[in-house]
Amino acid sequence: MATPITKRGLLAALAFLIAVGASLLPTSSNAARVLDAERRAGLVGDTASGYMAAVGAVSPEVQRQIDEVNLKRRELYRDTARKTNSTLEAVEAIFGQQLFDRTPSGEYFRKADGSWVKKP
Repeated sequence: MATPITKRGLLAALAFLIAVGASLLPTSSNAARVLDAERRAGLVGDTASGYMAAVGAVSPEVQRQIDEVNLKRRELYRDTARKTNSTLEAVEAIFGQQLFDRTPSGEYFRKADGSWVKKP
């Protein structure tokens, strides 16, 4: 079992995510550019747990792209948790907050309780 995250570990994880995490945000690849259109259409959004999800039904290709982005994010989160002696859940929550902060007005975000909100 991982050691509970300390304030210092939390800050280190956040600094690492800010420095490295931008490369995995949805503007970094061709697949992400396709997903940007899905985001603007309200079909795809980020979640409080730091992952991307379909708001409703999406095509198999869009779901494949969501899965691809999430695999890369999970890899980053696991690496960050290991390097900062944090839990995966703590790192996911930090990145989820960062994603929420970066979500543009009019796009959807899934809160920790599972409900989708359209960012004002």
